[in-house]
Amino acid sequence: MVRTKRAVRTRRLMVLALAAGAATAALASTPAQAVTGASWRADLSTVDNDDANVRFADGALKLADPAEHHPGADGYLLLAAHTTGTPVNRVSATISAKGTGVEVDVRGQIGPDDWTEWLPTGPNAAVLPKTVTTVQVRVGLSDGAEVDSVSLQADQAPQLGAAAVTSPLTYRVYATREGLVGATTANGHKIVTNDHFVALPSAKPLAPRNTGNYTVRVCKTDNSRCEYAPVWDVGPWNIKDDYWNPAATRSMWKDLPQGKPEAQAAYLDNYNGGKDDSGRKVANPAGIDLADGVFNLGLDLSDNGYVNVSYLWTGSGPAGTVGTAGDPLNVRAGASTSAAVKGLAANHAKVIIECYSLGDTVTGTYGTSNIWDRIGTGNYVSDTYLQTGSDLPVAPVC
Repeated sequence: MVRTKRAVRTRRLMVLALAAGAATAALASTPAQAVTGASWRADLSTVDNDDANVRFADGALKLADPAEHHPGADGYLLLAAHTTGTPVNRVSATISAKGTGVEVDVRGQIGPDDWTEWLPTGPNAAVLPKTVTTVQVRVGLSDGAEVDSVSLQADQAPQLGAAAVTSPLTYRVYATREGLVGATTANGHKIVTNDHFVALPSAKPLAPRNTGNYTVRVCKTDNSRCEYAPVWDVGPWNIKDDYWNPAATRSMWKDLPQGKPEAQAAYLDNYNGGKDDSGRKVANPAGIDLADGVFNLGLDLSDNGYVNVSYLWTGSGPAGTVGTAGDPLNVRAGASTSAAVKGLAANHAKVIIECYSLGDTVTGTYGTSNIWDRIGTGNYVSDTYLQTGSDLPVAPVC
């Protein structure tokens, strides 16, 4: 598959735990400093009562008591809030330090006493879930680290919320198992055991081999399990029945309701004398064929039957393509590796990203992150397995 390689991400985007719960209330009330600008240098000498276990000496921020330890950081300096003078949602930091136990965090003010969660920043910028004009920075120290300087840069990330999601067409159709291991699909793919693709009765959405330009989300009728799989074959029954399209653009059978496959009408209603477009007697109402992996593993079906199919290319919005390394990607019920598996996303599948959440940190094909993308209702995948063309989130926060 031809692709643009995405830089490996090392963002951790993990919220730094505060050393003491009593300090949390003090953070929200810190007044904005007078200096404005999208680029500024942190004043590390401003150690006062809202900081914990840090001191400024010999031109550096240090731990006041290196033997004192707390969850997340052994000490922290809370800087005064900074007014940027222009709307921003992305903040990066250049840090000069001794030791590796340094984490610089940023948050944005979204109300008089309301803030976003803290996000770690550095050369890999933190992207705030909302656009703000006031940000606050916190410097955490651990393991005896010392910080000489922190320079910050804020700007607007155009990727966040740049494209609205338009829901794809979804219809309830009858699915059959394709099988045919060892055969070749219409796009030249040789079918293997427990393969992951689907067939639709029209070549209009046939994806080139090893691509997911056209992908469906196929789910059980109760949506308890779904698989996101590319369209790599043509069938069942008809070969010119793009039934998901309206009459104005449907190739044949324009008098049928949109979303009703001709095979379904032929089998149940004796439409076209009960025959398909080649004159064969239709033996079932199938509107989609599922490769064995989709049938057995993705949906865990025991027999042919009705499913809900979303034709993802008919929707719009930020998108990502599942990487090609290894087995299909687990789709989970939440932004956690311990959340229930709700199905699979096949290699090459192109999915619509509705929004993102922060959850468990995962190392995947495209780096390490705790960004999780919601690709359907109750369906989440780690962003580290999706090629989106950006190191930043490409959809709004959920």
